[in-house]
Amino acid sequence: MKLRSLLFSATLLAVSTASYADNVVRIGVTAGVNADALFALSDEISEHDIDLRVIEFNDWTLPNEALQNGDIDLNFFQHQAFLDNAIEQRGYELSMLGLGLLQNIGIYSNNVTDLADVPEGARVAVASDPVNQGRGLLLLQRAGLIELSEGDAIGATVHDITSNPHNLRFHEIDGPQIVRSLDDVDLAVSWPSHFVNAGRPEQAGEALIYSGIDDTFYAMGFVAQESRAEEPLLLEVVEHFQTSPVVRDTIDASYGGNPDLYTLPWIE
Repeated sequence: MKLRSLLFSATLLAVSTASYADNVVRIGVTAGVNADALFALSDEISEHDIDLRVIEFNDWTLPNEALQNGDIDLNFFQHQAFLDNAIEQRGYELSMLGLGLLQNIGIYSNNVTDLADVPEGARVAVASDPVNQGRGLLLLQRAGLIELSEGDAIGATVHDITSNPHNLRFHEIDGPQIVRSLDDVDLAVSWPSHFVNAGRPEQAGEALIYSGIDDTFYAMGFVAQESRAEEPLLLEVVEHFQTSPVVRDTIDASYGGNPDLYTLPWIE
């Protein structure tokens, strides 16, 4: 965990209730471009008398637990599909307030240079979690490599593949580890940000095909407790994020200025 992540425990001990009255907003985030954009925003938004306290997590469960328990006011790390699954599994009373960033995904390979040349029996790495696996399979379907039983429906798994003309062999791998699997598979469906985090930013821009604005359902958004979904202070934070030139510049720099790697879904 990064040093700034250690602020999490201290912050929760110091502040155990919502801080609307003194314009403090505690927002949970995972490391990477989302966190970088929020740290940039926190400096700018202080000019509007909002104290935005960014708290990093290194886990995809804790940000929702902390939000449900009232330890933070917002989180910004998940898309609607992930949130829906978390609500179904854990009974959270959480709601999406607005969109912040759509991280496109891509089909990558170390040895295939054209989707038309995918070999028979190619090994394909996809995310092991059901939400992101479904998104990856939709991209493979769009690339013409497979067909799914429910067409473009959300939430497909490898068991929903009805046509596999190349006899692709699927390997389900934890999302952040897919980048490391590229030497062992022929194709991998992954997020450009994982290449950046792995110190391989140049490879992030080398996908054979990318998703795009059609994937808005998978855009990262700002989430709050349902009971606080209309609080002006929280909505103001979202508005500042969406209108801030500093935020846009930070996101663009994180993706090396390559528009194939991300979309700003609220302006498309």
